[in-house]
Amino acid sequence: MRIGIVVNPDAGLGGKLGFKGSDGRAAEARAAGAKDRAGPRMEQCLQHLSSLLSSSLNRTNTSLTLIGWEGRMGSSWATMVDGSHLVGGWHGRTPEQTKPSDTADLVAQLVEAEVEAIVYAGGDGTTRDIVNALATCGEEAAKIALIGVPGGVKMHSGCFATTPKAAAEVVLSFALGDLRTAITEVMDLDEVIYQEGIWKVRMYGEAWTPSSPRFMQGAKEQVERVSEDDSIEGLANHIASLLDDDADLMVVWGSGGTLKRMGEHLDSSLTLLGIDIQHGDLLHNDLNEADLLTIISEHVDESGQQRPLLLLLSPMGGQGFLIGRGNLQLSPDVLRLVGHTNILGVATPSKLIGLEAVRIDTGDESLDEEFQAKRFIKILQGFRTTRLIRVAEV
Repeated sequence: MRIGIVVNPDAGLGGKLGFKGSDGRAAEARAAGAKDRAGPRMEQCLQHLSSLLSSSLNRTNTSLTLIGWEGRMGSSWATMVDGSHLVGGWHGRTPEQTKPSDTADLVAQLVEAEVEAIVYAGGDGTTRDIVNALATCGEEAAKIALIGVPGGVKMHSGCFATTPKAAAEVVLSFALGDLRTAITEVMDLDEVIYQEGIWKVRMYGEAWTPSSPRFMQGAKEQVERVSEDDSIEGLANHIASLLDDDADLMVVWGSGGTLKRMGEHLDSSLTLLGIDIQHGDLLHNDLNEADLLTIISEHVDESGQQRPLLLLLSPMGGQGFLIGRGNLQLSPDVLRLVGHTNILGVATPSKLIGLEAVRIDTGDESLDEEFQAKRFIKILQGFRTTRLIRVAEV
């Protein structure tokens, strides 16, 4: 089977810096010290895929040929591909400076090469570029299966696997004929109205992707619920009581509409898609990874022990991600500094309906395993009302 490979080398660069996306800001991000995200995530996927193909799970001894460009949009992240089951067929070279039209050109070449699926690393913007390119190649091209390796800042679309390793599992199952393709929604943040302070994701199109509820994340809900005022107020009152009980408590507010509306009840102007820190009357808005590390590391007593700290996170509706989607500022270093015991999930009862588990994708395999070893995360669902939600294995 021939598998197309597409890497957006600029995707995800702005995540730890607190950018809400990397479109048009790659140079700025790199100048600020940002490191590649999408490429290493593709590399992780392909390494796992190579292992799967060489294992007993490859029951039909299937071989895959990767088709793509040399350089950062392809072969740079597939240095291990040189085996009997996974080989590379690199044609063309990545330009020094990449742009959306390069993605379109690469996709057109993959269609000509008659690939049966395209595995890509990027975010929602990359997904839109690929889907648009496939549409220009004809009706049959638009049905090529897409498998997204989560490597961007925003990943609301249903084409993405939950983790790079999960993407490899999907590729193998698809190659073995165990998965059928189904239509999913291509979503992205409506950045026009976001500039007005309104959060909303909208549907930009459809794509075909292997249907795997376990390994594929599904699409983000298009709108936030608006009839949950009482529940939001109860959640806010719970946090207010914690702050009243301990004036030294530092609260790290995650991103999303639920937490922002809670902040409104506490007279705190929180960032919709950013990470904020509240300590007493002091509020730090829209912090990047470096800011978080500095502020949290300074929140210690005279003996160097951490003072009271609480990180609030709300699972992404329709997907269940608690970490790894839209909050990349919470890097593995930040999460380790915060500590497992200081993390509290927050969700309204209606958001919890149908949520069997929360998903964690920190970008660090060992840290993901630590969360999975905990097995459960505590979720606040009302005033002094919590429940335990299982942590998904992938």
